[in-house]
Amino acid sequence: MNEFSDKAVLITGGGSGMGLATAQRLLSEGARVVLAGRSSERLDKAVRELDAGERVLAVPTDVSRPGEVGALVSRIEQDFGTLDGVFANAGVAGFSRSGDVTEEAFDDIVATNLKGVYFTIQQAVRLMGGGGSVVVNGSWLAHRGLAFTSVYAASKAAVINLVRTLAADLAPGGIRVNAISPGYIVTEMFEAISNTPEAQEACRAQVALGRLGTPEDVADVAAFLLSPRSSYITGQELRVDGGLTTSVPL
Repeated sequence: MNEFSDKAVLITGGGSGMGLATAQRLLSEGARVVLAGRSSERLDKAVRELDAGERVLAVPTDVSRPGEVGALVSRIEQDFGTLDGVFANAGVAGFSRSGDVTEEAFDDIVATNLKGVYFTIQQAVRLMGGGGSVVVNGSWLAHRGLAFTSVYAASKAAVINLVRTLAADLAPGGIRVNAISPGYIVTEMFEAISNTPEAQEACRAQVALGRLGTPEDVADVAAFLLSPRSSYITGQELRVDGGLTTSVPL
């Protein structure tokens, strides 16, 4: 089954982790994929790993800068013509007590996690004239209060709310908008924060299913929401968290 044959999907934060796993998943189903990210080196490595030739377009982009997002979309229009889907996955994390948060740190997180998502969608949908699907990467931290995460969690709560309003706003154009909220997913970001076996075990112990998630767990759900199989789903949030936010493990 190649349900993404001849479909083009933009993935921000596509050079590693959940974005890269989603690219692999979509390419296996025949898609053409655009990878956007801040690091040219990381994007080059991802392109080599994906090994999909002209079906992969990598464009270095800082989504916190709307001008760069506009240039990204113009490049997609030039190379692919149209878009059928967007995975607004790019994000940054910053954890500290609220009293220690600087204005610079606040602005960096909000500029990427909220402003970047907003303008990525705004710019990308102009290439989705035939309808399509937008998926936003949220977080389980929008639903549980955890010390040290005030700005990051607030930015993720904001984009989950954004999904609901944009679902209504974009529905007349046949564009669906949904969110994925991952739990503890083993990525470079997770390992940088939970950087000891003890810290990772403490995270795992909170999960009802008894294991940490993988980028592929998120990629499977992203592929579903980007596909026609979810054609009657919009304005929703799917938590890919092993029961972290809803169930108490034995």
